[in-house]
Amino acid sequence: MIRLRKKKPGFFEQIVSGNTIIDAHDRRAGLNFLVSFFNEVRPASEKRKVAEKNLLAATEQLQKHRIILANMQHALLSQINNTDLTAAITESGIPLARGFWQELSNRLKHKILPPLMDEDDFLYVINQVFYRKSDFKWVEAVSRQAWMGFFEAAGFDFGMANVEFKKELLQAMKILSFQVAQLGLEKMVLDYLPKEQQHNDTPFVIQNYKVHDLEKLLLDNTTEHEVKAASFQLKNDIENCYELISHIRESHSEKGASIQQTYILLILSNRLQRMQLITDVLDTDTTFDTGRFVDIFTMLVRNEKRKNSIREFLSQGVGYLAYQIAEHKGSKGHKYITETRKEFYRMIYSAMWGGLIISFVAIVKNLIGKLKLAPFPAGFLFSVNYSAGFILIEETGSTLATKQPAFTASAVASSLDTKKNEGEPDIEGLAAMVAKVSRSQIASFLGNLIIVFPLTFLLAWGYHEFSGTKIAEGEAAMQMLRDQHPWRSAALLYACFTGFFLFASGIIAGYWQNKIRYGQIRERMIKHPVLKRSFSPKRLNGIAIYVEKHFGAIMGNLALGFFLGFSGVMGNIFGIPFDIRHITIAAGNTAIGAYGFGLENIPPYFMLAVLGGVLGIGFLNFLISFSLAFVMAVKSRGIHLSQYPRLFRTIGNYFFMNPREFILPSLKAKETVYRPLKRNEN
Repeated sequence: MIRLRKKKPGFFEQIVSGNTIIDAHDRRAGLNFLVSFFNEVRPASEKRKVAEKNLLAATEQLQKHRIILANMQHALLSQINNTDLTAAITESGIPLARGFWQELSNRLKHKILPPLMDEDDFLYVINQVFYRKSDFKWVEAVSRQAWMGFFEAAGFDFGMANVEFKKELLQAMKILSFQVAQLGLEKMVLDYLPKEQQHNDTPFVIQNYKVHDLEKLLLDNTTEHEVKAASFQLKNDIENCYELISHIRESHSEKGASIQQTYILLILSNRLQRMQLITDVLDTDTTFDTGRFVDIFTMLVRNEKRKNSIREFLSQGVGYLAYQIAEHKGSKGHKYITETRKEFYRMIYSAMWGGLIISFVAIVKNLIGKLKLAPFPAGFLFSVNYSAGFILIEETGSTLATKQPAFTASAVASSLDTKKNEGEPDIEGLAAMVAKVSRSQIASFLGNLIIVFPLTFLLAWGYHEFSGTKIAEGEAAMQMLRDQHPWRSAALLYACFTGFFLFASGIIAGYWQNKIRYGQIRERMIKHPVLKRSFSPKRLNGIAIYVEKHFGAIMGNLALGFFLGFSGVMGNIFGIPFDIRHITIAAGNTAIGAYGFGLENIPPYFMLAVLGGVLGIGFLNFLISFSLAFVMAVKSRGIHLSQYPRLFRTIGNYFFMNPREFILPSLKAKETVYRPLKRNEN
């Protein structure tokens, strides 16, 4: 006979069969109950959707068995009545250091060796119950309604009848209020406020008075009507604080932003959010807003699990600065997007001038290579040559095809910007914008290449005629062709590296343009005592305006030149496959190699493969640069592409319906209109 092993009773079965109730003052037993209870809810795998199903089942057990409900209530009481809630509300998830770099340093230290946690702190309870690093994921995956149903089923009175709970919330509110008032008086905040508010009490200060009024009313147990009126006034002041923060952020496009100011606005917003949540809990004597409590609960779990996350802190702290950089790039990006046939042909013409400049850059680069210099001076001269060419293209208003993606990506992302568009943007309009970017990019590639190939070939011939030697001949010329071959070399991999450098140079350009505006460089130059004596007012004003408008682009072009110039050198020094392939320079090198080896000596299929490699290089230059810039622009705007599942499908449908618009604009320009989508009426 085979004896069947009895199945071990589950947690809920044990509670029901045990028929014992936890003492409301026994913290250890209460904590153990909560840990075991949420172990039943926690999904066994990464399938977070299971968590909601488990929570609904646990909620049903609370409703079905009074013994489980009583134990839950006593377990919660044992923790709330015997721990300090103030720190959980005022500190969890809010950067505490005054400076960005100090907070970053603290997180790095605590990531290596976490600080000790006081067992009397409510955050200790949160960390014991939700002890896994990834617990915040399933907690957030459960719907707000499901959590509300759970806490309402628990039946515990979190309302204002609980005097100790009310006092702790008021204490937390006062701490947050003083911090908001102090931060609101910082110079880098005050200087960005409207002129009429800079010398008066701002909402950042006024809210502090209202907090004291609300505290007095609650502690004196006045009427519900008076508490509601005071809470309403405080909520209005908090909203006014948010409006001032929005005003400061909107002025960044004109005045620029800094990491320190961005950091202060971040912690201001965090503290105001906590105040808002507490006010919603305190605004009545009789009812409790379970939804707001759920918001605080899920926020605390996430913050505790991510409190030492470097990635999350950088994402929050640098997000708005990245947004301003993307904005400066996006504003320039519109000049690279063609609407009409006239603009399309003008783009080709502008790119032809860019191709002319790059032809000379390619010739000079190869002449420098013939000097047989040591790696560093060779790399330096390559970099200066590239930088000079890129700056000349910028200053003459010419177009280089590979410089477009980093700027047009920000312009495309701005179409999805919820900070600018009310409601959900028109995805169909965005598809039309992508079509414009596509044909504009094709126009610039075409303009560059139709000049670079023949002109560089002609310049190579001219050099041969003038000097009696070819720039490259024999095996050296063939190697130049092989270097562009898509499968006989690592050209396509190197094209991806170049795409990253193109993206990085766009970031650098946007960063410096933002810094010039934030630092008020133009105004400081105009008022500089030495410059005022050295130049006439008109001349000085012209120089200052030039610096303000062009310095960012110059820095970006210098950076790109040095990235490209030193890449091959660094690859040779370290003996690793690291180099660059830039479509226009690759086209120039192909022309030089073809002339040096002789067109009649090159197998046609080999030459076609090389030309295909050049086009592949251009495609990857564009794809990598555009993708990175688009992702950064989207993330810095707080946009989640998962919110727009039909985005890529709509772009694909638009392409199949209007393929010609991705290559050539229609005779009559179509206006892209962004509008909020109407709700479906059932």
